[in-house]
Amino acid sequence: MGIAAIAVLAGFVCPSSLSRSAEIPARVILDAHNCYPYNGEWSDRIQRALGTGLPVAIEQDLVWYRDPKTGRSRSIVSHGESFDGNEPSLEQYFFETIRPKVENALREQKVSDWPLIILNLDFKTNEREHIEAVSSILAKYEAWLTTAPRTNEPSRPAPLDVKPVLVLTGDSAVQESVFSDAVPIGGRIRAFGAVQIQGLRNESQSVSTPPEVLVPRSATNYRRWWNNPWRIVEAGGPPNAGEWTKADRQRLAMLVQHAHARGYWIRFYTLNGHAAADSLGWDPAYNFGSIEKAKIRWRAAIDAGVDFIATDQYEAFARVLHGLDPISPVRSRS
Repeated sequence: MGIAAIAVLAGFVCPSSLSRSAEIPARVILDAHNCYPYNGEWSDRIQRALGTGLPVAIEQDLVWYRDPKTGRSRSIVSHGESFDGNEPSLEQYFFETIRPKVENALREQKVSDWPLIILNLDFKTNEREHIEAVSSILAKYEAWLTTAPRTNEPSRPAPLDVKPVLVLTGDSAVQESVFSDAVPIGGRIRAFGAVQIQGLRNESQSVSTPPEVLVPRSATNYRRWWNNPWRIVEAGGPPNAGEWTKADRQRLAMLVQHAHARGYWIRFYTLNGHAAADSLGWDPAYNFGSIEKAKIRWRAAIDAGVDFIATDQYEAFARVLHGLDPISPVRSRS
């Protein structure tokens, strides 16, 4: 997709949703789930995601891989075993791929459109040395990254210095220790963690637990987003979803409104709809079973002002998001 098409496909701005920070506009953004190759297959995923237009979020799963030949460890972009030793690095597959777009953005200085690319880091292994290695990569590209100063008031979000790329990461304590606590006061926080969900004893409770129980506290300087599986909206998640109902719509709206009131961006994963034979390495646990069922949820999430909507069907979702694939208004059964 050319530059002209990207200019047309601007991020959907939801007028009813609140901006989670004074520096970044409220937008609904495609989150390109598992946007990397699987054992050499589907290596074009990142180009496909970027081709849907900007802004876009791109998920990269990371594993701390020990090379059996050399005994050395390194961070690789991978969902997990088995490994063939040819998995790309985050620097190679993500940062150097987006370099032309970021450098162009820095030249143009259309800062009101930033961030243009959101990097979602999903650490599949949480070794401290792994996270430190990734932190070193982020330091190398700091001029591209949206950052905040580390202050003496960690519970209070400091103003963001917005750049073309925003990095989000998980909710683990060791990630907070490296990405935030280890930063000297006055230094820059380069990656922002997810809130830790509270009040769940088992997964079956997730759909009925009030939002204020799940997330009782407001965003902090480090923890600025809330990451959710779809089963928190519909019991059992996509494979077990029935008809979209008024109660489902109200549940979704409550979650989004609570997140925004507490100062968080909110993400839901992963909303797919396809025949099993049409899967391109996609997890069946995320499949509603048809594109029509997925589109109903996509439209509902867009209308609710969800910040990041994760799917493996990048182009199909982008067409709905940008109004290029009109569908009937979402109708909910009571």
